[in-house]
Amino acid sequence: MAPVDPLQEMPTDLERVLAIVAHPDDLEYGASAAVAVWVDAGVDVTYVLVTRGEAGIDTIDPATCGPLREAEEREAARCVGVSAVEFLGYQDGVIEHSLELRRDLAGAIRRHRPDLVVTLNHHDQWFGQGWNSPDHRNTGRAVLDAVGDAGNRWIFPELVHAGMAPWTVRHGVAVYGSEHMTHAVAVEAGIDRAIASLEAHATYLTVLGDGTDPRELLTSNAQANADRFGGRLCVAFELIG
Repeated sequence: MAPVDPLQEMPTDLERVLAIVAHPDDLEYGASAAVAVWVDAGVDVTYVLVTRGEAGIDTIDPATCGPLREAEEREAARCVGVSAVEFLGYQDGVIEHSLELRRDLAGAIRRHRPDLVVTLNHHDQWFGQGWNSPDHRNTGRAVLDAVGDAGNRWIFPELVHAGMAPWTVRHGVAVYGSEHMTHAVAVEAGIDRAIASLEAHATYLTVLGDGTDPRELLTSNAQANADRFGGRLCVAFELIG
């Protein structure tokens, strides 16, 4: 078997991080442990959710489910020290990799001026196995495009006219849930708060009914790549510059 490269430390010279994902709970399946560590270090972290996750529970009508899942996401964010949570209001389940989405994400990047953007796996599959959802794929790829769009004043010039000057994201995009992981954040200090953040999605987890134990799941995930990161519990990312 070929040797596995060690994971590099994620950049630590961060002032602002912007996390952009499709649904409530996308960040809570692991990335929120890194968020907790960043918040402890004084980093200003903002969440942007493309949808409210209203199509995520088969037994709850979207009109009822959307506000419920939004409230659970705000509580999940609070558990790791994040108070700024925005929802773009796209329809859950049918996100398209569109110019409209790129424009809205570029606008969010210009408004929040992050040093690093975080998103979820944009690849076709999860570790070469299960097919990834179109919402994840399309959101992640739109995020990657929007980072470039945000730095170019001639793309979506209406953003400049609206007072949103171009912004270059110094450290690029950190993709959680990718099999092409390159970097990691040590998360022992944040794991308990990450577990609480996943537990905040109580309605979703109950209806999901797959027996997920947040502590067991997140601890196992944090241990999975410890051998590539000096034996430390970690959250791994694919860092795309």
